[in-house]
Amino acid sequence: MTTVETLWALLEPWLEAERLELDDVEMSGSGRARTIRVVVDRPGGGVDVDTLAQVSEAISRLLDAETDLAGPYRLEVTSPGLERPLKRPRHWQKSVGREVTVKVQTPAGTQTLRGVLEAADEEVFSVRSDRGPVTHPYRAVVSARTVFRWEKSPRPGKKK
Repeated sequence: MTTVETLWALLEPWLEAERLELDDVEMSGSGRARTIRVVVDRPGGGVDVDTLAQVSEAISRLLDAETDLAGPYRLEVTSPGLERPLKRPRHWQKSVGREVTVKVQTPAGTQTLRGVLEAADEEVFSVRSDRGPVTHPYRAVVSARTVFRWEKSPRPGKKK
């Protein structure tokens, strides 16, 4: 049976050859409702819709030829988006300098942090919040994502 790890090992080298990054692979559902979600990104920038369409077709052919995915599945190929989940150390490292919301488990209970991600390595991350800098290990994270703020556009003829 094909697993997420098997898909990762198959897709990552192919995407690297296409100068793309494999950001995440998820499998959910069962039977006719089974979905394989592949998240791709471009180093140093985003991925446009045309690239996603081309990658989706190629990944579909690759999965049909190289895996033992028995039965139907729906393939979704997408980019990380403006508000991306932070799951792996690499996600955190790419998001340094961005605003984040992080829910962590502490000895005192669940705590939600909101602030700017200041640093991230392979084991821990640091967020500068209104309470100052806070550092936690990834193992304490319950959920985390980047935050996108819509900026209000100035009215025509008005000063900024």
